[in-house]
Order: sequence, then C-alpha cells, then structure tokens
Amino acid sequence: MDSLPEDAGAGPVALGVLARFRRDFHACLTARADELCELADAVLCAGSPVRRLAGLSLVPGHRRGHGALYDAVNCGRIDIARLRRCLAGLPLPRAADGRLMLAVDVSNWLRPGAATSPERLFCHVYGRGKGQAQMIPGWPYSVVAALEPGRTSWTAVLDAIRLGPDDGVAEVTAAQVREVIARLIEAGHWRDGDPPVLVIFDAGYDPMRLSHQLTGLPVEILGRLRSDRVLHFPTPPRQPGTNGRPPRHGREFALADPATWPDPAVTTTTQTTRYGTAVAQAWDRLHPRLTHRSAWIGHHGSLPVVEGTLIRLRVDHLPGDRDPKPVWLWCSVTGATPAEVDRCWQAFLRRFDLEHTFRMLKQVLAFYGNAMEVIRCEQLTKRFGAKAAVSELDLSVRSGQVYGFLGPNGAGKPDIGL
Repeated sequence: MDSLPEDAGAGPVALGVLARFRRDFHACLTARADELCELADAVLCAGSPVRRLAGLSLVPGHRRGHGALYDAVNCGRIDIARLRRCLAGLPLPRAADGRLMLAVDVSNWLRPGAATSPERLFCHVYGRGKGQAQMIPGWPYSVVAALEPGRTSWTAVLDAIRLGPDDGVAEVTAAQVREVIARLIEAGHWRDGDPPVLVIFDAGYDPMRLSHQLTGLPVEILGRLRSDRVLHFPTPPRQPGTNGRPPRHGREFALADPATWPDPAVTTTTQTTRYGTAVAQAWDRLHPRLTHRSAWIGHHGSLPVVEGTLIRLRVDHLPGDRDPKPVWLWCSVTGATPAEVDRCWQAFLRRFDLEHTFRMLKQVLAFYGNAMEVIRCEQLTKRFGAKAAVSELDLSVRSGQVYGFLGPNGAGKPDIGL
C-alpha cells in the first residue's frame, strides 16, 4: 500500500491500483501461482515476524496446507523481468517539483550457517560498540527504491540484485540504475521536459564515477563524500604567452583543511524542528583528480573531468543531543542556485528512509534475520535456592554471533544452562 497515491486514501482509486497490482503479480508467477500468492498474503498478514516457514500455513489468509507451501517454495517460479516492469508501472511518489527521487544502497542477507549456499561473501556488520564490527558470510543485495517527499518513511522498492564475488559494485550499480531508469521511462514516469530523476547514494559509492557511467540518462547524481577527499577547481584562464602543457586541474580543495576553502558561492540557512539551524555552503565546479588506477585502470584515452557542486551541511544537533559532524555532499549539477542546494541536502536526508525499509524487511517481516536464530528464550528464570540468578530473561542469539555472560567470580555463570 506504500505505492498508492497519497490523495487516494482507501477509496476506489487506491483499491483499483491494488487490485490491478495483485493481478499483475499473479501473472508474474509462472508455476504454483495460486499458492505463491497465498504465501505472499500470509507473510504480509502475519501478526508477528515470520520465524518458521511452516507457521505461515496457519495464517488465516493461507487456505492450503503446509504441503502445498513447501511445494510452492521448491517448485514455484517467478518471471523476474515481468515483476520488475510491474513494479515500475505502479504510481510512484514525487517531490514538490514533480521529480522522482531514487535511493540506492546495499543490504546484507546474512547466511553464516548455510555452508553449501553458493557465492556467499563476507559482509560487514556493525556492532553495538566502537570497533565491534564483524565480517559474517552472507549475500549482499543492491536495492533501488523511490523515496516519499512527505512525513512518511515508506519507500517504493523497484529493484534488487544480488552481488556476486566477481561483481564490481560500481559497474553493477550503474547497470542496475540504467535499467531502472529505462523501465520508468517505458512506464511513462518520465517524459521530455520533465525534471531529471535524482539518484541518491551514500558514502560507500563514488558519485563522480557513477555520474560518468550514467552519462546520457535524464538523471542527477547526489552522493555523500568522505571527509578526507581532495577535489580541484577548474583551471584558471591561460595567460597569453604561457609556455608548456596546459594544466587540467586548478586550485586544490581539501575537505579536511579549511585553509584551502575559498568563500562559498552559495550559503543558505534553514530552521528545522529536528536538527536546529541547518547551514549549507556550496562551491561550484569541483572535480576529483583521476588516475589510471583502481576503478579507472581500464579506461581508454584521457581521463574525464567530472565537475559538480560540492555542499557542506552543518546542523546544530542530532536527535538524542549528539554532537554532529559536517556532512559533505557532491551533486552532478553545476551552477546550483540556493534553492537547488537546499533541495539537494534535504533530498539526501530522505535517503535514510531506505534504512527503515531494510529494518522492516529484517525485523518486522523477518526476511533476513530471525530465521537464523540458534538460541531463543522468553521469560527464562533460574534459581539457586532462594536466590534468583536469572529472572524473566528474553534472549536471542543468531548464528555467527559471539555471546557471553559477564559477572564477578563465584556468580555461577557456568551453572546457568540455556
């Protein structure tokens, strides 16, 4: 229902869109279609996270037995290309100026216990404390979703691709975005004269390289930069009578060195209810110095000069009274006006809605996480005589995690059996 028009409510228009999508989704199922449709309804209508596949057969929306469920999982087939076109044909949210906003990010499906699963990679997983990150085997998926402009954090997922061991993230992402844009144009979501589609990336991507790879498409690239990057201004006009090879790069701009920053071309100040005062500074026509190494090692000919607008965003505070660090953004648009600078950083903040989508898939629908629990207890109590060592403990340990009890000597830690 997140892809329905906001003004449709629960009326005939919204129900008609939903009914048409259900028919199109059923047509995408080429084997065991009826059972797979009921299985999808059961996943969405279950009153709690899905931890056991057989438990879906008990959901009221599932009318068949568990035998049909396993048969659909084993023998069912989906026409993925048709499903992608079906998703692209749904009504999509738009920004205030009518443009589409897409967010791209990678989410990991952790599979530490699936030793025979093909093409697993070591996925980076953040821990609760500093320096507690782990590398756990799993499958990374690149996801593209359309972002909502209003107060809601729903997204409309348009595509998901599993990354393999031999895949380059930049090449796969560029090809994925190119195919999504082609399907959106085919579905009529973009026509000549419409504003370009804004595609937003986080710091794990190289927005300059993606901007070069997506040349020719009606898109604008917006991405976050690390604070240790060094960019360059355009070369100044060449003076008459100057000998030698003309330079390709102008003055250096080090994001970590304020001494290299000239006065910004644009400065805006915005009062927000969540972050206090937001100050955005922008410098025009900055580009990186590229070399024939790493991602550009196979590039033939002279390396391109990919120019864009550099934006530095600073806010008073973050939720929870945390001290914020400035955020550096780079947009493929040059000559940005104050309104465009504000549009860029505000659109980047909406990228975090995709994190809520991943959280819903992993925690609410339990597509990725709870099915891998190896230890789970609820309201566990352990007593030694009159003394309660454990009282009403709720515990969940997933495969691949290291878990331990902390306590003083003599507390009875080895005597507590789970």
